[in-house]
Amino acid sequence: MTDFQAVERAVRTGAPNELLDTVRAALIERFDATEVNLLMADYSLTVLQPVTALPHTAQPLSVQTSPEGRAFGSQEPYGQYIAQDGAVDLHLPVTVRGDRLGILTVRLPEHRCTPQAVDEMTGLAEFLGHEIIVAERDTDLYLQARRSRRLTLAAEMQWQLLPARACARREYAIGAQLEPAYDIHGDNFDWATTADTLTLTITNGMGEGIQASLLTNLAVNALRNARRAGIAIADQAALADQAIYAQYRGEQYVSTLLLSCELATGRVQVVDAGSPQLWRYRDKAVERVDFNAQLPLGMFDESAYEAQEFQALPGDRLVFVSDGVYGAVSKAGESYGERALARAIQAVSFLPAAAVPRAVLQELTEYRDADADDDALVVCLDWFGRSSA
Repeated sequence: MTDFQAVERAVRTGAPNELLDTVRAALIERFDATEVNLLMADYSLTVLQPVTALPHTAQPLSVQTSPEGRAFGSQEPYGQYIAQDGAVDLHLPVTVRGDRLGILTVRLPEHRCTPQAVDEMTGLAEFLGHEIIVAERDTDLYLQARRSRRLTLAAEMQWQLLPARACARREYAIGAQLEPAYDIHGDNFDWATTADTLTLTITNGMGEGIQASLLTNLAVNALRNARRAGIAIADQAALADQAIYAQYRGEQYVSTLLLSCELATGRVQVVDAGSPQLWRYRDKAVERVDFNAQLPLGMFDESAYEAQEFQALPGDRLVFVSDGVYGAVSKAGESYGERALARAIQAVSFLPAAAVPRAVLQELTEYRDADADDDALVVCLDWFGRSSA
């Protein structure tokens, strides 16, 4: 049995809340590790939180300035020589299908930090990420480690509704982020993939707090229910519209942008039912992609929806934003507007999809009034296409 297999087996048989202890013991035995720590990215993607028992006393590390943050940002193993110990701290990305969860840090004697050992432990860090996703069904430990402060109840409901913050496969890569991360209300995103299609929805519910979160929960689950019935996106929108209207009788409604992407061809069907916008970065130029606006979901009884089409080309970057982004206002009362948003998208063109939303929202935070309380949502979809993959 190889070292990798031995550690993997130990982790699979460990208790959900003891994954780190199990990994630590196995790495000490098999790789002569002297210290092993797991850090989880917090909800705002600004710090890495050590996984410890409550109450958390270990200090968080900056994503921007720490060696661990360097590995998190680059998604590559990063070795840090520790002179006084004659050892190496190896920082390994814990990532699942493009969703960046955190960093596994392993301190090794320098002679044990061989290329083979780095490769094996990089694979183990990825495997640990998969196990964390499974373990979160049975323990709160890793979810608690992701928060640097308490979430509002509305934010708790919204984060639990999300699929992930990133996803990647050969045809595309997605990244998404919500702000304010610890007090989000009605903005949300969702996606699902099959062998042939990617379905993506951007939703923006009315109101604030619990009411906005309840409305968005109903909308997202109504859309999922319709999607899982295998029907076209226009009918998905119609069924969700009926469910929301039946509950709120038009007093509350949900702005939605619903897309279905054909993986083999890049043909995209779109239902534009409200305020979320789509921007496209192609050939170093940024432009807004407009569609025929249709009624938000739940505004009127039995609204009819029609899908429009556009073509995504390999190399396209599609950026989706809520009104909390393009409608943001500065302290001087100036609107963020289309020019500033286009510049922001251009400025982050070198970043991978998973890092784009955070970067755009960071610039927005510096621009807008600090007292602004509207939700802000950015989703980035990099389209590679099947032929070029």
